Amino acid sequence: MELDLTSDQEELRDGVRTMLAGECPMTLVREITEDGTSSLPLWEKMVELGWPALTVPEEYGGIGLGPVELALVLEEMGRVVAPGPFLATTTQFLPAVLELGSPEQRARFAGAVAEGSPGTLALFEPTGGLSLRGLTTTATETGDGVVLDGEKVYVANATEADEIVVVARLAGGDDDALAACVVARDDLVVEPITPFDKTRPLARIVLDGVAVPADRVLGTPGTVTTLGMARVVHHAAAGVAMESVGTCQTIFDITLDYAKQREQFGVPIGSFQAVKHKFADMVIALEKARATSYFAALTLAEDDARRELATSSAKVASADCEKTMSKEGIQLHGGIGYTWEHDMHLYVRRAKSDTLFFGGPGEHRERVARALGL
Repeated sequence: MELDLTSDQEELRDGVRTMLAGECPMTLVREITEDGTSSLPLWEKMVELGWPALTVPEEYGGIGLGPVELALVLEEMGRVVAPGPFLATTTQFLPAVLELGSPEQRARFAGAVAEGSPGTLALFEPTGGLSLRGLTTTATETGDGVVLDGEKVYVANATEADEIVVVARLAGGDDDALAACVVARDDLVVEPITPFDKTRPLARIVLDGVAVPADRVLGTPGTVTTLGMARVVHHAAAGVAMESVGTCQTIFDITLDYAKQREQFGVPIGSFQAVKHKFADMVIALEKARATSYFAALTLAEDDARRELATSSAKVASADCEKTMSKEGIQLHGGIGYTWEHDMHLYVRRAKSDTLFFGGPGEHRERVARALGL
């Protein structure tokens, strides 16, 4: 696989970085996390620039680029802990529609994303992890579609989304038979949850006899939906890993700048051998996470058979990187690193929430072990 970026990809990355530097400063992030300011203006700017349409196929009104280009955008967004529904829309909702939907459904819902309609994915339940087996939310087939009953938790940006893909076990079938439905947010009971990272709102969704018409049930419910959802999880996990890499890069950058300026005994603390060793460990962890995450993006782009192994490996590597960066980033700042006034906690909150989002490192290590036959 070719890992070098093309000139077009570099231009995309640089353009995204420039836009975010101007439109998403830390003052905006603080306004959103501390004052409850809406992130809608930033999302509207992204829509104006065509970012949500990036990976929407051209026949549905999109730009038609792939997972590698999306990874470039996500890394840059992670650098500035950008708020808003971009991650949920492009790595969760859109892959579900493209993997599971009929041509008509893809045109309808993917086309809406290209025009700026945000979406998200309701997969997780209070009693389960990343596994698609044993879901307690049920989809009961009727003559006109399905009826959903159950509860979903940790749904990202549910209060901002127009449409939500709800995943449920097909009633009357076995644990391997699933149904995925696109439900309008206004037709659901959405209860906000106080998140660790306030730049990414989370919600609980209560499903009590929610009727979904047939044209909103993606594809054909059953085991084919389960196989498709497994592929959607690959996109979602890789996206979170890539975003985390961007956040970890900023933690490294601001910590390095501080170590060059902060003096003890008349010299910068960055000149001490022990501190140099810490930065060496941080660089290794960061480059490992970045390389692994881009490899995962490539396996998605080429539909490589190693995509499950690659995406779980990326999630593990990004989690290991976050652990190192969060610890050293705060400690090397000394007392100021623990204060609310310093921005470090905003980056650490995003990186740590990414570590747990779409499977923690322990769960993904198990997936890696199974993929390797261990």
